[in-house]
Amino acid sequence: MSLRKRLKEQHAELDTGPLNDILFILMFFFLIISTLANPNVIRVSNPKAKSDAKAKQSVIVSIDKNKNIYVGQHKIIFDSLESALRGHIHAGDSIKPAVVVNADSLVSWGDIVRVMQIAKKLGATTSASVAGQK
Repeated sequence: MSLRKRLKEQHAELDTGPLNDILFILMFFFLIISTLANPNVIRVSNPKAKSDAKAKQSVIVSIDKNKNIYVGQHKIIFDSLESALRGHIHAGDSIKPAVVVNADSLVSWGDIVRVMQIAKKLGATTSASVAGQK
């Protein structure tokens, strides 16, 4: 009689630890492969630049609320702005330089436009940002 009691108390168990490991590895493998094998990608050969390629030159002109003009970190007067910009902008370069005008919100737009006109005259592209306006 004692044999039958033992058979009733035993439970059949299946260890699923290794199965979980295998499923995790398979899921990880298919995730990596699916991101690498994209059929919609068109392969193109990108042109390579020479090591002496120049980066786009930009000059920052700042105007504060007292109408003081700065080219980079140097304070200048408005009459010498063209010569100061000419020193930073080289007309013979193949890359067109950019002049960025940062102005205080109290500066009139006429002053900003005059700075941009001088930069255009020297052959640069211009852009302006006004601080304090929303």
